Amino acid sequence: MAENNQNQMVEQKQKETVAEFVGKVQDHLKTLNEESTITLPPNYSLGNAVRSAYLKLLETKDKSGKNALEVCTKPSITNAMLSMVIQGLSPAKNQCYFVVYGNQLTLMRSYMGTVAVTKRLKGIKDVKAYCIYEGDEFETEYNVDTATIRITKFNPKFENVDISKIKGAFAVIVGENGPVHTEIMSMAQIQKAWNQGYSKGNSGAHSNFTEEMAKKSVINRACKMFANTSDDADILIEAFNSTTENEGIDPVKSEIAANANQELLDFKEEASVPETNKTNVIEAEFKEVKEVPEPKQEAIEMDF
Repeated sequence: MAENNQNQMVEQKQKETVAEFVGKVQDHLKTLNEESTITLPPNYSLGNAVRSAYLKLLETKDKSGKNALEVCTKPSITNAMLSMVIQGLSPAKNQCYFVVYGNQLTLMRSYMGTVAVTKRLKGIKDVKAYCIYEGDEFETEYNVDTATIRITKFNPKFENVDISKIKGAFAVIVGENGPVHTEIMSMAQIQKAWNQGYSKGNSGAHSNFTEEMAKKSVINRACKMFANTSDDADILIEAFNSTTENEGIDPVKSEIAANANQELLDFKEEASVPETNKTNVIEAEFKEVKEVPEPKQEAIEMDF
């Protein structure tokens, strides 16, 4: 009986700690929004985004199997969430993921997140991407006045669809009055982009869903180029560039990047509560989620 009561007390304390932590993060980001330090996208629910992120973090583990909230520093958790909010990303929509490197939490953006952020830029309506297969009619034209290349003809044929015969892919960023940026990549260029990633383009996703991975690569390039030439808020573009993208990541290089050149935002701890006590409570809090199965790497690679 005494043991049951003690377990109930620990569980209740865990719930209080979870609510307190989520509340602190939410209040901190809300203050930044009210001070116009950050601007939230229309119809973006800060509370829902933070809670969704927290639920994702309960399933996120480091390479040794420890929970992210148990091993990551509070400033790195706050900054990962801040980057998420600035970009208007939603973990519930698989627009972003959290990855642990050492004791640092890093935000990783999926290609769906890249599209979502790009559509937040001024005057952008949509981002489209298509693969070009052998036998498809595809023609381009260089405009001397604007120094840009535009697609003059694209006639895809269903019978040409074959992942082993992809010649390349293109992405178009569509503005209010039509295309504003076009990016074209040959399959050789796409393969080189994949070779920069940790899996070197040899993952199951690259082999089985080659067309989707090719479109993701050209979307990434198009959106990054356009974002960095736009006149939108520097804080949004900075968050866009600093967030790990979805081509695949090298754990060593990413860990170095995650620990370097970051301005950490932290909460002020109450002086009346010793830090050691807080650490003990957090450790108790997160031990209960260790049975959550770790997502299969294959599925994660497919989404990036």
